[in-house]
Parts: sequence; structure tokens; C-alpha cells
Amino acid sequence: MEIAIVGGGIAGLGLALNLQQRGLQCRVYEAVPEVKELGVGITLLPHAMRELARLGLQAILEPLGIENRESCFFNRFGQLIYREPRGRFAGYDIPELGMHRGRLHRVLYQAALERLGRDRIVTDRRCVRVEQDDAGVTLHFQETSTGATCPPVPADIAVGCDGVNSTVRAQFYPGEQLVFTGINTWRGVTRRPPILTGRTYMRVGSIRTGKIVIYPIIDNVDGNGNQLINWTTEIQTGGEQQNDWNKPGRLDDFIHLYESWRFDWLDVAELIRRADVIFEYPMVDKDPIERWSFGRVTLAGDAAHPMYPRGSNGSAQGLVDARVLADCLCEEAEPVAALHAYEAIRAGPAADVVRTNRTSPPDFINIKVEELTGDRPFEKLDDFITQDELRALSDRYKQVAGYSLDQLQNRGGPSGS
Repeated sequence: MEIAIVGGGIAGLGLALNLQQRGLQCRVYEAVPEVKELGVGITLLPHAMRELARLGLQAILEPLGIENRESCFFNRFGQLIYREPRGRFAGYDIPELGMHRGRLHRVLYQAALERLGRDRIVTDRRCVRVEQDDAGVTLHFQETSTGATCPPVPADIAVGCDGVNSTVRAQFYPGEQLVFTGINTWRGVTRRPPILTGRTYMRVGSIRTGKIVIYPIIDNVDGNGNQLINWTTEIQTGGEQQNDWNKPGRLDDFIHLYESWRFDWLDVAELIRRADVIFEYPMVDKDPIERWSFGRVTLAGDAAHPMYPRGSNGSAQGLVDARVLADCLCEEAEPVAALHAYEAIRAGPAADVVRTNRTSPPDFINIKVEELTGDRPFEKLDDFITQDELRALSDRYKQVAGYSLDQLQNRGGPSGS
């Protein structure tokens, strides 16, 4: 069986490595002419790290990132709301890592080149359509760099791992639109001394009054002890003006919300102003779909379930997709039946994460406290909500996303979630 994977991002390369591990033939077709280390930060939660460890990549990845020790939630006045240990410090047998997204992609790409062979990772190929009949599929590509039409490619099945604007998905859901509800984000990286423990993941404020997520991704980035700090602002604008994709961001569009955020532990405005780069993105997803598989074609990763980039869950869910799909293809003799088995396992849990990221993401803790305190500094938080109640909110998200301690330690890792 020959499997064609459309898209060489985290989900596509993760699928290729899982298939190779099980002795199944595949070929990856990536649109970019040259794979480069791009992007800003990414957090690899325990369920993502579990999938990467199964692929033999944990030892390579750990030195490239920073192991998170704790997660801290603050209001916009810099007051600590809730703190919890993370990864190994919370009892997991695997770490939670913050790292540069480009480094993760490079590790996956190099592993795929080495294990599958260079001829099975094809770049500069943009998929324009997929055709199928009872015998197999035919993929049609253009050369991205020139626009030239490439010879058709036959395969037994095709998997669309081509992201939120998936061409493969668009064939089965024509006219489908991204869901934008007025939330825009700006992301950047700044070189500076470690914040708090130097191993702390921070969520400050809420989307209603301005929110920022901050965490380190590279240690001693300049040889002088400074870290590369990743930050993401998230703002509910209330309008229909949607940010562009991965476009250089303008400081003047959002810095005014953070000018007064000067705490005894961090000057947020200075962190933003000293950024090496700033990019803007819209906060978008798509409504969950029940059907991912159509005959010999299926979807995985963001092509199947684009979700708000909250809770560090998009890449994790794509890596779980990759492992479950590879298992189904290995266990089912008939390809179409394998794709439907995969869909039956993954579509429901992934839809739950999409909905939860919209309504009750991890920073719902910040929103809840803001509501209870009237968006004012507090003297004693327990007068409004207890730490046990806040812990329950945090644990509920982990359960839905598939990385509660019980799920990973007792069952060996998520399958349907």
C-alpha cells in the first residue's frame, strides 16, 4: 500500500514517521520549496511529548527546548491567581517543553529524511486536487516555485495534512469559511533575563481587557545568560477587522493595552517593545465536522480540526491523529475501512477540544477571576474563589484535551483524545 501525505508540517511528518515505524510505505508532498526553521514558540504538552517519545525523538528534543516547571496565572494587575506544577514536576514521567517551533519542525523533517529516504519527502509541490476511484487515488500538484503543472501521482490512499486552509478538505466542504469572532493576536520573541523561575509558563490578563501568554523557549540564547522569551497577546476587538496571516505586526496596533502593565516581577510593555520580531495572526478555527474520511481520502491535524491556538493543543492533537491513523492502517487490511475506523476514534474527541478551546480554555481561570473581582485588584482571592475551585477548572481542560495525569499514566497515553 502506498500512502500519499499532503503537507509536511508537524502532523504530516508525524504521520510519515508513524507509518514508517509500522513498515508502511508513504510519501510526503510539501508545498514550500525549501523547509526552513520558521515561526516562534510552541509548547509540547505531555501528550504531545508522549507521541514524540514513541517516535524516538524525546532525547533529541529535550536539549533544544526548556522544560516547564510551573504554570502561573495572573490578573492584569500582576497579582498571582493560581500556580500549578507542570510535566515531570506534576508527576508525569515525561517533560513539558517550551521550544522554538522551527526547531521541532527541523527535528521531524530530519528524522523523516533519514528514516524514509530523501526521495520520499518531496518539496515544492502544492496539491490542487485529489481524484479517486475504487482502485486508488490520483493527486494533482503544481510546482510552488514556478506554477508549472506536475505529472499526476497515483497512490492507494491520500491524507490531507495541509493545515487550516486545506485544499483537500475544501474538495469535500466547498465554500466553508473560517470562524472569526473578533479576536486578534500578535506574537513575538524577546531576548532578556529569565522571568520568575526561568522555567515558568505565564498567562496574564484576559481577552476582555488584554491578555498575554509568556514562556521561555531557548536558554542562554546569547551566551550572556539571557533567554529567548516567546509571548503572544490576544485581544477581543469586538469588530470584524481580521489580522493577516503571519504578517509583520505593528506595535502601535496593540501596545496601548499593555503600557500600564509594569509589575514588580515583569515590565510587560518593555518585553513587547524589545521584541526581535512581531507577527500578527487572527484567532480562527472551523466548526467541527463529523466526517473526515471520504472513500480513500481522509484528513488529519489542522486540516481535520483547526482549533484556536489556546492551551498548546493543536500540534498535540495532530500527533495523536498520526499515531491513531497509522495504527488503523496497520491493523485493518482494507484501506477504506481503516480510514473510517480512524475517524470513529478521533473525530469526536477532537471536536470536543475545538469547542472547549472556544469556550473554556485554560485561561478561563483568568476570565472567571476577572468577573468575580469586578476587574479590580484583590486583597484576598479566597473571598471570591478557592484554589481548589481553580484547580478543578484547570483539571477539566486537561481531561478534555487528553493529558490529565490519570489518562497518560494509567492508560499509557490518549487514543481517542
